[in-house]
Amino acid sequence: QVQLVESGGGLVQPGDSLRLSCAAAGSGFSINAMGWYRQPPGKQRELLTTITRGGSTNYADSVKGRFTIFRDNAKNTVYLQMNTLKPEDTAVYYCYAILTLVRDSITAHYWGQGTQVTVSS
Repeated sequence: QVQLVESGGGLVQPGDSLRLSCAAAGSGFSINAMGWYRQPPGKQRELLTTITRGGSTNYADSVKGRFTIFRDNAKNTVYLQMNTLKPEDTAVYYCYAILTLVRDSITAHYWGQGTQVTVSS
């Protein structure tokens, strides 16, 4: 069984930094890509960033230059470094992963449980 376990959310002030982490727990899978979405209150979920197996990254315009995605392959963990946070970054942040289960070669999307980030003075 595969699970994505997130951590690192919280309450910060505008201009602060915060780092989220997401670990893919379990065995018998390979990671094709991992990334982050967020869902502000009353709004739709927004794709923020993805990192592929090969290390390529992309970012939404709303976070480009402020947020950085990176990973630790040995720990099957992806991180989201968020700098210069703004009140409009307030949202529930969700990790996602596209994994292939080695046993039957099925590729599927997995989601973390979500972590709240609140930016407020």
